[in-house]
Amino acid sequence: MVAKISALFAFLLLTGCSYLPPLPYKIDVQQGNVVTEEMVEKLKPGMTKSQVLFVLGSPLILDAFRDNRWDYVYLFREKGELIEQKD
Repeated sequence: MVAKISALFAFLLLTGCSYLPPLPYKIDVQQGNVVTEEMVEKLKPGMTKSQVLFVLGSPLILDAFRDNRWDYVYLFREKGELIEQKD
């Protein structure tokens, strides 16, 4: 009788672990700047840096060697996999 209960307990213990989600859990991550068509249409030649910052927001990457280059990048990762990338 004890052997049957031990076997049943071991079976339930081993099969119960198969229903756990895969570890580690990976969250969805949105990173960077979304630049829409409307925002691009608002840009005009001769705008100051502060005006561009007002329209587009802060760039994700500032180049330390070139003051006139700002990079607006957008990434979306779903469960660790890259789904969308816009440069």
